[in-house]
Amino acid sequence: MEDMQHQQMGYDRVATMFAPDGHILQVEYAGKTIRLGSASMGIVCTDGVVIVSDRRQKDKLIIEKSANKIFEIDDHIMAVAAGIISDARVLVDKARVLAQQHRVTYDSAPNTESIVKDIADVKQQFTQYGGARPFGVAMMFAGFNGEPQLFTTDVTGNYLKYKANAIGENDEKIRDKLRENYRDGMSVEEGIRLALGIFRDIQGEEFNVNRFDIGIIGSDKRLTKKSGEDFA
Repeated sequence: MEDMQHQQMGYDRVATMFAPDGHILQVEYAGKTIRLGSASMGIVCTDGVVIVSDRRQKDKLIIEKSANKIFEIDDHIMAVAAGIISDARVLVDKARVLAQQHRVTYDSAPNTESIVKDIADVKQQFTQYGGARPFGVAMMFAGFNGEPQLFTTDVTGNYLKYKANAIGENDEKIRDKLRENYRDGMSVEEGIRLALGIFRDIQGEEFNVNRFDIGIIGSDKRLTKKSGEDFA
C-alpha cells in the first residue's frame, strides 16, 4: 500500500528523487530486476577463484555458446552479471577499456579492486543524475592479485569483497546454503562441486548440469572456462 501511495505521488517517476521514507524507488525497482535474471555463484578457494553461472537458456534454436554469461575483463579478471545483460555489456566494455589503459600506462596487470571501484562509481552516478535510469544489473568480479579475490557490485554503486556470494534468481537461498557449507581451505574443484550441489538442491528436477558455465582463475593468473558437464 505504501509503495502504491509513493507511485501515485510521483516519487518513482524520477531516478533521483527520494521518497519520504528515504528510499529511491527507481533504484529499488532496478534491484528487483536482478532477481529476475538467472543465478551465478562465486567462491574463493585456496588455489583460485571460481564463478559458476546458470545460462537458463531453454530455447533450442539459440546457440548455447552465444549465451555465455562469464566475461573476460583481463587475463586475470572475469565478471558475471544478473539482470539486464545489455546493461552489463556496457559496463563490461568499460571495465575492459580500464584494464587495457592500465596495462598501456603502467605495463603491469591492473588491480581487480581498482576496476571494480571504477565500475561501481559509474553505477553510482546513474542514481544521482537526472535524465537516465539506474543500471539494472548486479555484477560479480573475480580476479587474482597475489591472492584470489571476489567482489560484487549492486545497483546503487556499492561494492563489497566476499569469500563466496550469489547474484540473480534465488540469491538469498543460495547464500543461506553457502553460509552452511562454505569453509576456508577449499580447492577449486571442491568449490565447483559445492556450487553445482547447491544449484541441484535449489533447482530440483529442473537442474541440468550441462547448462552451467564455469570460469576459473588460478595462481597462474589465467582465465580457464569449463562446462558443468566436465564435473558431472
